[in-house]
Amino acid sequence: MKNKVAWIDDIRLLTVRLEGIDLLETEEVPVIYWKKRGKYFPVKIDKIIDDSTVSMTFSEELPMGEILVLLWGKRKIPVYPRAIVRTEWFENHYSDLNAKLGADYQESATTFSVWAPTAISVKVCLNQKVFTLSREKSGIWKRKIVGEWHGFTYQYEVTVNGTTTYANDPYAKAMLANSTKSVIVDLSKTDPADFTNVERPKLQNLQDAIIYELHVRDATIQANSGVVNKGKFSGLAEAATTTLNSYSTGLSYLKELGITHVQLLPINDFARVNELDSDSDYNWGYDPLYFQVPEGSYSTDPEDPLARIKECKEMIKKFHQEGISVILDVVYNHVFIMEESPFEKIVPGYYFRYHTDGSLSNGTGVGNDLATERRMVRKFIIDTINFWLQEYKVDGFRFDLMGAIDIETMKNVHERCSKEAVPIMLLGEGWELPTVLAPEDKATAINSQQLSGIRFFNDYFRDSLKGNQFDTNSAGYVNGLGHFIERLPNLISGSALETYGEPFVSEVNQTINYVECHDNHTLWDRLSLTNGDKNAWTRKKMHQLASGITLLSQGVPFIHAGQEWFRSKQGDENSYISGDQINQLDWYQRESENENIVFIKSLIALRKKYKVFRLSSKQEIRKRFKVLTTPSTLFGFALLGEDEDLSIYVNPTEERHRLHLPSSGKWQIAVTNDAQKQQAMEEVIGEYTCIESYELLVLRRSIKS
Repeated sequence: MKNKVAWIDDIRLLTVRLEGIDLLETEEVPVIYWKKRGKYFPVKIDKIIDDSTVSMTFSEELPMGEILVLLWGKRKIPVYPRAIVRTEWFENHYSDLNAKLGADYQESATTFSVWAPTAISVKVCLNQKVFTLSREKSGIWKRKIVGEWHGFTYQYEVTVNGTTTYANDPYAKAMLANSTKSVIVDLSKTDPADFTNVERPKLQNLQDAIIYELHVRDATIQANSGVVNKGKFSGLAEAATTTLNSYSTGLSYLKELGITHVQLLPINDFARVNELDSDSDYNWGYDPLYFQVPEGSYSTDPEDPLARIKECKEMIKKFHQEGISVILDVVYNHVFIMEESPFEKIVPGYYFRYHTDGSLSNGTGVGNDLATERRMVRKFIIDTINFWLQEYKVDGFRFDLMGAIDIETMKNVHERCSKEAVPIMLLGEGWELPTVLAPEDKATAINSQQLSGIRFFNDYFRDSLKGNQFDTNSAGYVNGLGHFIERLPNLISGSALETYGEPFVSEVNQTINYVECHDNHTLWDRLSLTNGDKNAWTRKKMHQLASGITLLSQGVPFIHAGQEWFRSKQGDENSYISGDQINQLDWYQRESENENIVFIKSLIALRKKYKVFRLSSKQEIRKRFKVLTTPSTLFGFALLGEDEDLSIYVNPTEERHRLHLPSSGKWQIAVTNDAQKQQAMEEVIGEYTCIESYELLVLRRSIKS
């Protein structure tokens, strides 16, 4: 806290900090002087908090963005806004939800608009000149500067709370390498050929989605990827790439696998990677800097501000041409370093959450929490969502630490996305986090009934299958000989039916089923810890059961890149900066584990073929989902279709078991992870069959007359 400063902390509250208060001087009558108007505001000393802090009250509202001085005897103390920016009064007086912020480019002029209600001066530094912006209503500073400014750099010079600082535009659409300056851009010059003509893929129902989580760099950086522009946006756009042994890689591989959506770890501008020497650094992307600018290290030419935009768009276009939708992983819960962010430089104290004692809220665990519940923060999020939808034509958003975001903001996001011509996938981490926000206001899974159309990562599903994420002594159903079997009816039916226990979500279209993601140990590494006494064959079988249950359960399945070939990160459970050796997709392993990839492909194809795996309401599930009678620790369920019935059995034990099928007849083996059975594709006639150790068995029976 600055010495000799008077802080406006509420609509009529001033907190004065001095270097020591002579109690005898408190009899002097202080006043606040408004320099511009020559006006005085009477102030009353409320109380002396300690030997250097005094609380004062005043009867009139003070103007923001003006030079104010507290005259107290011989003292002249500057008056600056502090906690007042976090009050409802401030929201009501200074929010402008309809304002168009940022650098609005036109061929003949560019209009600069920045929201800075507490600043006393805002200028834009452009082409080695400084232009003063004019203050308008709601604290927006604006100026139209004539000229053709495409490609020129700019920064704001902001004077606020006694300090003049330089800040990049939080609404910047382009940046120089390593985010040194904002760049004005004519976005019409960044569209690849036919970008506007390529239609987004359109699913009939988002329940039909199969999500594949991928990091841009990981996907192609390995030598055996066969990609030219390794680790770049353009590398993922390359077609017909293969390994040295002619196995498909990259985009072609994803197309063959059969997934519907690729979910990209954050691709907006992030910290910790030197964009001019990206080979020496690595980052997942959860250190956000600028939210509307693609990451420069994924560009083939980070010094060209347009290159990253063009290459990002080209990548998205290529995904769309292959029928794959693109979900962006977005981080609207914190920034990399609060003090260095343009949010804090331009409107100090507004964009982040604070405890009542003035300390920062840190529910995210990274030092700061974005105050998404404030109107202009929410506006920024919605504006950014809108920008990626309109300019880049993305198909969905995955919200990092969504439980730190307020419900109203997520409702606004859903409302905006519902206006698109194609269904937009919205999902997030609905964890309960200790941020300064009432539990009933958080976008957590427990509040899912208020968030229709938004999906939640189902950690209950994850932990039930492989054991508690944070306890390596814990085992689940597939690696614990059927442990937690009592949970499976709830999980496999979509985690929404009260019939099978406490629901995880309100509706079946809100669960994202997964057993592995970028966070924590990969499933293979987890099994190496919990079941290290078992041989690799057994652990692979367990792995197949977990992935199989994920793909055959009601809800939307989520696969982590490389999960289908037993991806390992060499035991690293938090590889966010661990480098390529740990994080790269191993395309050699893709070759050696092709048999398991074929198994995963067959499950994906099965799911896409039969609608009973993709039911969209609890009513349909009650009608078509039935738990079957099985030997102890085995689990079986039936899905009753219009033209066929499917019976699915899971054996998490080392023993072979006899099964009594739900009805007599001719059953065909649709999918199994037993190689011999799969190759033979034998039929089961009658009402009995056997299931092998660690087998996942799917049987199909036609009911057509």
